[in-house]
Amino acid sequence: MFSSKLMIAAAMAAMASVSAHAENFYISGSASWNDMDDVDTDGRFNSNFVTGEGVVIPAGVVIPAGTRLQWDTDVDNSWGVQLALGWRMEDWRFEAEYAWAEHDVEGHKNVRVDGLNIDGVDAAVLLSGVLTPLGFTVGEIVDGGQGDISADYLFFNAYYDFDTGTQWQPYVGAGIGNAWVDVDYKPSDVRIVDDDDSVFAWQVMAGLNYLCSDELTFFGGLRWREANDAEVDSRLLPAEFDIETESLIVELGVRWNFTMY
Repeated sequence: MFSSKLMIAAAMAAMASVSAHAENFYISGSASWNDMDDVDTDGRFNSNFVTGEGVVIPAGVVIPAGTRLQWDTDVDNSWGVQLALGWRMEDWRFEAEYAWAEHDVEGHKNVRVDGLNIDGVDAAVLLSGVLTPLGFTVGEIVDGGQGDISADYLFFNAYYDFDTGTQWQPYVGAGIGNAWVDVDYKPSDVRIVDDDDSVFAWQVMAGLNYLCSDELTFFGGLRWREANDAEVDSRLLPAEFDIETESLIVELGVRWNFTMY
């Protein structure tokens, strides 16, 4: 993750250098409320797994590699930030943007192996070689939540501002880039997943500018942000998972325009 932050910093610095020679260089920042969709944690065993004593599922059952392993993950809404460097060309704006968001995991449920729900099975089933039941179920373990899903983003955005002849300007925009997604699942302090991935991301935006002066603009709007599924490995089981990240975002921000002569 440290190297990704260096890449982001380098890209932003390069944008600043280029923009310094543009007619209307600007910087902007916004705070946002991010409503992230609950996650369908979808994966497969990547090697054979021998069950522990799950009572309903006895010890010694071999689950073959390739068997599907899934559960539903509930995440909390959270806040995020966006910082951008860009320039304006008439009604168009182009920018490089860094964004960050983090969402706490509220809980997991509906754990399924090859379609069979194992929420009611003793949790020892997940511990190969354990021959004594733990006395609590898989569902009780994962319901505790804990952990988070966080992401750093680097986008290249294009906006169009509609000139209404007033201080109010609607805008639309779109961006493509990259997301560095970090997934930490540790329900009941059991570390199930602690891994990250770098994936393609995109977003669309719409909102309203308020032109306070030639230099200062306030804005507010909505975004839909989505990334390709992050592929992460489990630390507890020989399995890998695809984690989807999709968010509806409400933001308020400010933009400062530096007019070059």
